[in-house]
Amino acid sequence: MIREPFNDGWRVGGRTSIFEQFMPGAGAEPVAVTLPHDAMLAGGRSAEGSDGSHTGYHRPGAWRYDKDFEAPAWWAAKRVSIEFEGVYRDAMVYINDVFAGQWANGYSTFHIAADPYLRYGRTNTIRVEAQAYKDSRWYSGGGIHRPVHLLIGDLLHITPTGLRVSTPQIDDELAVAAVATEVVNEGTGTRTVEVLLEVCDGDGEVVATDRVPLTVLAGERATVRQRAYLRRPALWSVEEPNLYTATVRLSDAGGQVDEARTTFGVRSVSVDPIRGLRINGVPVKLRGACVHHDNGPLGSAAIARAEERRVRLLKEAGFNAIRSAHNPLSTAMLEACDRLGMLVMDETFDMWTVSKTDDDYARRFPQWWERDVDALVAKDFNHPSVIFYSIGNEILEVGNPHGARWGRLLAERIRAQDPTRLVTNALNGMMAIMDQIPALMAQAARADGAPAEANDAPAQGSGAPGFNDLLEGMGALAALPEVGERIAESAAVLDVVGLNYGDSRYLTDHQTHPNRVMVGSETFPTQIDHYWKLVTEHGHIIGDFTWTGWDYLGESGIGRPTYPGEGPAFAAPYPWLTASTGDLDITGRRRPVSYYRETVYGLRRTPYLAVQRPEHREFPFQPKGWAWSDSIAGWTWDIPAGTPVIVEAYADADEIEFVLNGATMAKVPVGAGKAYLATAEVPYRPGTLEAVAYRDGAETGRCLLRTADAPARLLLSPDRPHLGTDPQDLAYLDIRVVDEHETINPISDRTVTVDLDGPAILQALGTARPSTEESFQATSCTTYEGHALAVLRPTGAEGLLTVTVRADDLPPATVTIEVRRP
Repeated sequence: MIREPFNDGWRVGGRTSIFEQFMPGAGAEPVAVTLPHDAMLAGGRSAEGSDGSHTGYHRPGAWRYDKDFEAPAWWAAKRVSIEFEGVYRDAMVYINDVFAGQWANGYSTFHIAADPYLRYGRTNTIRVEAQAYKDSRWYSGGGIHRPVHLLIGDLLHITPTGLRVSTPQIDDELAVAAVATEVVNEGTGTRTVEVLLEVCDGDGEVVATDRVPLTVLAGERATVRQRAYLRRPALWSVEEPNLYTATVRLSDAGGQVDEARTTFGVRSVSVDPIRGLRINGVPVKLRGACVHHDNGPLGSAAIARAEERRVRLLKEAGFNAIRSAHNPLSTAMLEACDRLGMLVMDETFDMWTVSKTDDDYARRFPQWWERDVDALVAKDFNHPSVIFYSIGNEILEVGNPHGARWGRLLAERIRAQDPTRLVTNALNGMMAIMDQIPALMAQAARADGAPAEANDAPAQGSGAPGFNDLLEGMGALAALPEVGERIAESAAVLDVVGLNYGDSRYLTDHQTHPNRVMVGSETFPTQIDHYWKLVTEHGHIIGDFTWTGWDYLGESGIGRPTYPGEGPAFAAPYPWLTASTGDLDITGRRRPVSYYRETVYGLRRTPYLAVQRPEHREFPFQPKGWAWSDSIAGWTWDIPAGTPVIVEAYADADEIEFVLNGATMAKVPVGAGKAYLATAEVPYRPGTLEAVAYRDGAETGRCLLRTADAPARLLLSPDRPHLGTDPQDLAYLDIRVVDEHETINPISDRTVTVDLDGPAILQALGTARPSTEESFQATSCTTYEGHALAVLRPTGAEGLLTVTVRADDLPPATVTIEVRRP
């Protein structure tokens, strides 16, 4: 089918009832938008009237999108449908004010047949309604947050998800590409067509073809299967993500009838408890990142360039796999993973039949799960990056036989459609014995000699041992024999058992279930040194997925360091916005924990130097749970000279020498308290601070921090010299407050204002500040640690884009970006 973008010309506003819309002050006028779009961002944030810390204090809402479009008369002889890649949530679609279809899940791709409702030769209107209210444990966003496409085809055509390619046989000399094409005949007569298959390599050269006839009766669906033989195939892997393109054309005596095209990769996946995970026969350990779907300042809008940027930066930070948490990834992100070489665990649901919030998907699951599973498989089938389907995250009912039955139904429905990939489930032992926790907490309290209430909630940083501390308690609970018994049937359904915070089961379960393969599907970032040792030493543990690779909106403050007098980190008060966890912050900057992880992985040879914030020196925060030490890579502080400061270095070395202005302040062993970590207390003096690493007495590398002078100017750094005209493209402009030597000043933050002149809009402006009342949709923001980020989106025209940034007491800075067609 002809596939066209259907993202321009939309209007969005609040949804009102048919009665309210006629009342005075019924709502603001609709605003013109280009999809993908997040309607929740515009609704703002507040302590009251929001869904609380879960969503970053964003207000819930109900929205209406409208678009006018022409339906030419010749469409009457065609089939027209509209493809939505994701609408959050409970989408209701109307064409010319007539109900045309719906979809409950906010992350699934679905299709709406438009033909019965179109007025040919006239202007038509499509309306999409969506809502979000107490239905997510994190920031969901709202509205049409993924792209929309218009599909136009002959009455006989390839179905929208009907082209699927697998590679069942692979060796060095030859690979078989098995191509299955589903064709439907919606005409009134029998049709015979020729089916031409062409396979091209990465350079666009045709490397294989096949041609067969196909006859399809009226009203019938038929699947034609063809094989292409690829000589000396270029395999797809993380290191070399080679891609092929398969094109299928249908033609008859009148010419071409239809065409479909997809990329695919030649790769094999296998797993066993002895050799572990192998891609193309080569062992691979998963250096994994859990990621939520939001794009920070863009909210939930899955703009293609934003998705690609996240994948690229995550890979540059040392990850080779991502887990979609806890919903299916966008097509744009999967395509980026294919191109860049990133393995994927694509996840279905955060709940099945038992709710986690007031109005979540559990209410829809019994009626919709099969359609959502089918949509997931259809989306993922041709993507070589996808090696796992995850059927759930911390599902509350997995600890009982009926929950295990649901797991089997999900797994088998996936396998019936795609037997080539692995099926997993992210099990949390604490969830499996949730009904026993009150009794266990009471038992632990009696052992501690303190009374306990049955409904006591674990609190981070409480200092109480065992079950009274969430972060210690999850590990202790997961190790209980009852957990192993409860999850046994749910685990037996899976090819690989995912364990959330369940490393205490890695070795014990291997003794009782020696054929079980496991993966750390969600783990604490602060314990990567412990986890990675287990992963590298045991074949049945194939990898680790940290929570999280990229910071996100919502679950506000779960990763913030807490100090005496402050409340628990889970549910930080307004105006906290982000989770404040993740190796990369919401703007894509790497945080210190990212460099520690890179060192643990063995990917970094030079040391990394960070400094704990001196205002908390009397109560230094030790890495715990989701919170790393309260440190930044900076040696610019507004404190008296001589003030003691705690510094830390990460290195795969024997010892670290801390050098201040050329003089040795300390020489300490690495790993005395925590592997790959060395700390010392040094007096603050402006100048330079260095960490020098040694192995067997020989220097192996060094890292230097320099004190910044007073801010002198704004430094603008676009991530690319030119920008495409497609609104799915973006340019990211890094704004830094620097001194005359271009050293960033992290303690002299100020308001910056961005102006654009040219064919682009300011899609977003913001920082990684975890607690703020500033909007990402304003033209001004306050820098954070000397940084801000502007996101520029083209409007479709060519030309020069001039960006000017201003700040008080600093000269304006300007950069020019060329906007041109590819």
